[in-house]
Amino acid sequence: MGTYKAINLVKRNEGHIGPELFEMVEKTTPQPADGEFLVKQAYMSLDPAMMGWMTADTDSYIPRVELGTVMRSSGIGEVVASNHADFAVGDQVMGMFGWQEMALTDGTGVNKVDKKIPPEMALSVFALPGLTATQGLFGCGDPKAGETLVVSGAAGSVGSIVGQLAKAEGLRVIGVVGSDEKAGWIINELGFDGAVNYKIDDLGAKLDELAPDGVDVYFENTGGPIQNAVFERMNAHGRIVVCGMIADYTSAHPSPGPNWMRIIKKRLSIQGFTMPDHMHKAGELQAKLAPYVQRGEVKYRAHVLEGLESAMGGLSLFLTGDNKGKLMVRL
Repeated sequence: MGTYKAINLVKRNEGHIGPELFEMVEKTTPQPADGEFLVKQAYMSLDPAMMGWMTADTDSYIPRVELGTVMRSSGIGEVVASNHADFAVGDQVMGMFGWQEMALTDGTGVNKVDKKIPPEMALSVFALPGLTATQGLFGCGDPKAGETLVVSGAAGSVGSIVGQLAKAEGLRVIGVVGSDEKAGWIINELGFDGAVNYKIDDLGAKLDELAPDGVDVYFENTGGPIQNAVFERMNAHGRIVVCGMIADYTSAHPSPGPNWMRIIKKRLSIQGFTMPDHMHKAGELQAKLAPYVQRGEVKYRAHVLEGLESAMGGLSLFLTGDNKGKLMVRL
């Protein structure tokens, strides 16, 4: 009977993300019981939301990861042993398999993935990033042709898809990024109409230049100073979709939000959402997303780290902004 490696969470996120929060362990490879199957992971997804899952917070949209247990994550791999009627050896599958080389599952929340779809594309587009972007934009943002949309974290896995979907629907799209390289990528490769580099640009002046008629839809992924700058430029009946607040994930004192008076004056709609509320619609959302991908209207790039151990330091890339594209680990 063989063994495999896994990574457990052993300390809470209290403002710093690094390898010291984790521990590599070796486990005995299990044999599937009746109704179970064993997956050998090929790629694991790294997502900003993980930083929230590692805190002590018990009042959130998803249970925290308990200390001493395998770190939670989605991934894609191949079935290598099966006693499950619906999953056969050789199937490519995607699910919440955790930070480990092998995963035993009864199939709950696991979906088959056509082997014609490369694993990097599956995790970058048809997994959580694409589902989140599609549900958030269309389910909450109500985009209309001719409107102006601003998306923060625009070069990230979710933000980049949000912007491309909005462009395909005829909106003017402005992306907020953290480097000139990322600004060039979303404009020249993804077709965004403009970019704000929050690290060097005068946020207000740049938004006035790129969105002179104001902002109709704001897709919020990061929080930070850009939030107030966009909020002050929202048009009447504008919609703000609050998907992430990465600037506050490791902060002991979250930054204060904008004054609510503008919500009244401009009759704004603000909605927070998380994908666990909508996972029952995964198939429907993938079907909505697929035609955009097939028409070449949604592109992606993957930032691939090598080896299981690289996950322990990989999350810090979200805080430094050094990740370029969908962050994942190849096992």
